Amino acid sequence: MAVPKRKLSRSNTRSRRSQWKAEVPTLVKTVENGKVVYSLPHRAKVVEDSAGTALYYEYKGRKVADA
Repeated sequence: MAVPKRKLSRSNTRSRRSQWKAEVPTLVKTVENGKVVYSLPHRAKVVEDSAGTALYYEYKGRKVADA
């Protein structure tokens, strides 16, 4: 693990930390069964039954993994 040779000043520490910013995720709007759904692009979505139990993961209309 990297260990600093000298102690950083308070201003240097705070200016470094100020560069970390949260970003809003880009959502894709799709219509499924007449309902508007927002999802993350290039992610497999969980297919659930009527009780809310996860059945499998789906990507581009194909089953890709079991839940």
